[in-house]
Amino acid sequence: MSDFAPIDSPGPQPAEPDDPRLKGPSAKGDLTRGPILRTLIVFAIPALISNIVQTINGSINTVWVGRLLGENALAATANANTLMFLTFGTVFGFGMATTVLVGQKFGARDIPGAREAFGGGVGFCTGLSAVIATLGWIFAPQLLHLMSTPPEAQPLALSYLRVIMVSMPFGVLAMMVSMGLRGAGDATTPMRATILTVVLDVIFNPLLILGIGPLPRLGIAGSALSSALASAVGAGVMIWRVYAKDLPLRLRGRELRFLKPSMEELSYLVGKGLPMGAQLLIAGAAGVVMIGLVNREGLIPAAAYGTSLQLWNYIQMPAIAIGAAITAMVAQNIGAEQHKRVGSITWVGVGLNTAITAVVTALILLFDRPVLELFLGGGSPAVPLARHIQFIVTWSFLLMGVMMVLFSTMRAYGAVYAPLGIMFVALYPGRIGFYALAYPVIGQEAVWWSYPFGSTISMSLALAYYRWGPWRKRRVAARAEMTPVAAE
Repeated sequence: MSDFAPIDSPGPQPAEPDDPRLKGPSAKGDLTRGPILRTLIVFAIPALISNIVQTINGSINTVWVGRLLGENALAATANANTLMFLTFGTVFGFGMATTVLVGQKFGARDIPGAREAFGGGVGFCTGLSAVIATLGWIFAPQLLHLMSTPPEAQPLALSYLRVIMVSMPFGVLAMMVSMGLRGAGDATTPMRATILTVVLDVIFNPLLILGIGPLPRLGIAGSALSSALASAVGAGVMIWRVYAKDLPLRLRGRELRFLKPSMEELSYLVGKGLPMGAQLLIAGAAGVVMIGLVNREGLIPAAAYGTSLQLWNYIQMPAIAIGAAITAMVAQNIGAEQHKRVGSITWVGVGLNTAITAVVTALILLFDRPVLELFLGGGSPAVPLARHIQFIVTWSFLLMGVMMVLFSTMRAYGAVYAPLGIMFVALYPGRIGFYALAYPVIGQEAVWWSYPFGSTISMSLALAYYRWGPWRKRRVAARAEMTPVAAE
C-alpha cells in the first residue's frame, strides 16, 4: 500500500486478471512505464489540439454573432458567457478531482475502483449541473440584472442564457467523460469528440441564427442551441466509443450503481474539487479586475490590451495541456506506487513546457506587428502600444507555466489549498498590489509591469512549496478501510 496515496476505496479491489488492456508493456492507457518525455508528449498533444480548436471555435462563433446579429447580441453573449464561466469553473474542479481518482485507481490496476471513481464523478457533476440549470432558468433575469447587463442587450441575453442553461448538463457530461478518460490514459477519444463538436458548432451556428433551409430562424438562441446540440453529440460519441471499444471505464449491469457516489468519494470530490475550481475562479476574477483598470486608461489602451489577451490565450495553451497530462501521469504513478518517477515527470514537464512556450513567445515577438495588425488594422494607433505591451508581458508566461506544472503534480497528491493560496497571493497582493503602489509613480506602465511582477511571485512561491512544503509527506495508514486524507 502506498504511503502517499490520498485516498483508497474500502478493501482491496484487484484488477480483472483476464483484461488484455493491462498486460504487456503496451497496455492501453498505461502512463507508468516507458520514456517519460515521449509519453508526456504523446499524451499532451491531443489535449493541446483540443484546447486550440475550442479557442478557435469561440472566436468563430463570436464572428457569427457579431456579423449576423450586431453589437447588442455580442454584449448579450459576453454577459451570459461570464455567468457560464463561473458555473463551469466550479464543476471543472470536480472534474479534475475525478481525473486524479481515476488515475490513481488505474495506475494501481484497480479497474473496478477506477470505474467507481469515474461513475461517481459523472453522476455527481451531471446531477449538480441539472440543478444549477433549473435554478439558472428560473433566476436568469435576476442574474443579468445583478451583472448590470445593458438594458438594450437584456432581452437577447435572457434568450441566450436560458438556452445555455438548459444545455449545461450535456456540456458537463462531455467534460466529465473527457476528464475520466484522460485519467485512464486516453486523450485521443476526447480530442476526436472535441473536433467533431467544434465542426458541428461552426456549421450550425449561422444555420440556426438565420434559419437557413428547413431550420427555424432562432436568432441569438440559435447560437446557444448550436453549441448545445454539438456538445450533446460530442458526449454521445465518447460514450458510444467507450462501449464500442470496451474501454476500461465502461459501466454495465450492477456497475451502473457507481453513478451514485459513496460518501467517501463525495467527500473527496467536494473537498478537493472546490479548491481546484476556485483557482480558476480567482484567476478569472483577477482578469476582470485588470480589464477594469485598463478601461480607465481609455479606448486605445483597452483595444491594445484586448488584442494582447487574444495572443496570451494561445501562449498559455501548452502549459494547460501539459499540466493536465502531468496530473494524469502522476496520479497513475501514485497508484502504481512509483513515487520516485514523479519527480522526473515533473521536471521533464517543466522543461518541455518552458521550451514550447519560449518558442511561441519568440514567434509572437518576432512577428508581432503583422499579427497585431490582423486584429487591429494596419493604421490603428493601438498597434504600437500593443507591441509595447507584448514585450513587457509576454515572457512572463514562461514563469506562470512553471507554476502551473508544479501545481499539476501537487493536485495529483491531493494538495490543493496551498496552490490556491499561492495563486491568490500572486494575483491580488502581488499583481494588483503592485499596480496600486506603482501607478502614482509610473502611471499606465504599472498595468503592464504588474504581470511579470505577479508571475515572479507565483513561480517563486510554487518552487518553494514544491521543494520544502509538506505535500509529499502526507501519509495514509495501510488498513482495510481507508478514508480521504484531510487537506494540508
